[in-house]
Amino acid sequence: MKITVGTRGSNLALIQTNLIVKQLKEKNPDVEFEIKVIKTKGDIVLDVPLHKMNDKGIFTKEIEHELLNHEIDLAIHSMKDMPSVHTPGLMFGAVPKGEDPRDVIVSNKTINSLSDLEGCLIGTGSISRKFQLQKLISNIFINDIRGNIETRMKKIEIENLDGVILAAAGLKRANYENRISYYFDPKVFVPSPCQGILALQIREDDEMIKDILKTIEHSETTIRAKAERAYLKAIGGGCHLPVGAYTEIMGDKITMYAIYGDDDCKYLVYEEGTAKLDDAEKLGTDIAKKLKMELKNYE
Repeated sequence: MKITVGTRGSNLALIQTNLIVKQLKEKNPDVEFEIKVIKTKGDIVLDVPLHKMNDKGIFTKEIEHELLNHEIDLAIHSMKDMPSVHTPGLMFGAVPKGEDPRDVIVSNKTINSLSDLEGCLIGTGSISRKFQLQKLISNIFINDIRGNIETRMKKIEIENLDGVILAAAGLKRANYENRISYYFDPKVFVPSPCQGILALQIREDDEMIKDILKTIEHSETTIRAKAERAYLKAIGGGCHLPVGAYTEIMGDKITMYAIYGDDDCKYLVYEEGTAKLDDAEKLGTDIAKKLKMELKNYE
């Protein structure tokens, strides 16, 4: 049996795809895999900040199109890039073990605390990261940047930045962990929902591939993904709104820390809550409802 795997063409996307293919080969040695690179709108349009593109599928639509047309059998995405509602006919086949969900600073400076970022010029293309920085640090300057992780790190020198914010997961997978200067506390500086988790997307009726993917499913990451995607769906957010969610599992309980902001970046509200693992999705939905109500009271 041969499975054609679709992915974006960035270095990180290929690293992540090869990571999953390696895991699948170990569990399914008789299956052959072929990787197909597909360009997405998000890879082509690099001169517009993500929050201004107002398109929830900028990194996924073209890949999903090929999946629906049977030109590929499996799509591998970063789950944080996925719209909160599944495209009709498609689903996640399984959720593999996630990587570190935290946001980090890459800098040539020594950074030991948030106070060390006072007066700094920081690069980020995320409206959520920008808004949180401005709320946590009164004297900070932000440059909008786009591109893959290598391009964004190079902009430290090119644009004379004091640092850039990136996801720890991508840096660790791409073997750039030594470039990390500072790890944000995810309970204070809340990352994007499902950061560090990969989405293995298939056609709903493809039972054979679903069975193959189940061989690398990770139960704890699956629960985290369900909770954080439930939050994202209920909040109705995307790249154009400040949203964040981070979950921790301890025993039979899951705790979520979440943020939500308005279109104009005037107000940012925070909520946390704990529930039993069986109620992970309900927890995400309930926290989203509380945040929306709290934000409405500010406006």
